[in-house]
Amino acid sequence: MRLQIVKYGHPILRQKGAMIKEVTPELRELVSDMVETMNAAHGVGLAAQQVGQPLQIMVLDIRDAEDRPSVLEWNGQKVDPASWMPMALLNPQIKPLGPPAKGPEGCLSFPEVFADVVRPEEVDVTALNPDGARISFRAGGLLGRAIQHEYDHLQGILFIDRMDPETADELRPELDDLQAQTKAGLKRGRGDLARAENKGARS
Repeated sequence: MRLQIVKYGHPILRQKGAMIKEVTPELRELVSDMVETMNAAHGVGLAAQQVGQPLQIMVLDIRDAEDRPSVLEWNGQKVDPASWMPMALLNPQIKPLGPPAKGPEGCLSFPEVFADVVRPEEVDVTALNPDGARISFRAGGLLGRAIQHEYDHLQGILFIDRMDPETADELRPELDDLQAQTKAGLKRGRGDLARAENKGARS
C-alpha cells in the first residue's frame, strides 16, 4: 500500500524515531509499504518519519540511479549493491568514514529542492533487518550518502541542516513556501476533523 509522504513543515520530521523493540507482522507490513511508496516516488531512500511514523526504520533502493555508483562491502568483500536491494534497516547505527565529500542530494519531503551537501564518503552500518537478524556492512558512493541522509531523518535532522549557509539562504523562499503550504494543509485537516467530530456529536 502506498503511503502519504509528509512534506517539510510537518512537525514529525523533527521528531526522533523510537527504537524498534520487536519485529512484528505489522512492522514488516510497514516496511513493505515504505518500499512501495519509495519506489513509486522514484526515491533512493525513505525514513519512517516521512510517512508519519516516528520509528527507527529506513528503506533504500539505489538500483535506478545508474549514473551514481554505489559500493557495498559485506564481511570485508565487495558485493553487487543491486543484489541487496531493496534494503530495510531497523535501529541502524552508523560510523562515518573517510574524508568529507560534496555531493548532490534531494529529498522526497522537499519536492524539487536539490543542493550539494558535504558528508563522509563511506559509512559502517550495524542494524536489524526485517527478520530481526543483526547485520553489519560498509557502504560508499550513493548508497553511503543515502544511508547518512536517512539516518539523519531518524534523528529529526533534515538535509537543509547540512547545507552551507549561502545555499540555505538561496533556497529560503522555496523552503518558506513549502513550509507554509504544509502548515496550511495541516490546519485545514484539523478543521475538517473538528467539523466531522461536531457533525458526529449532533447525529
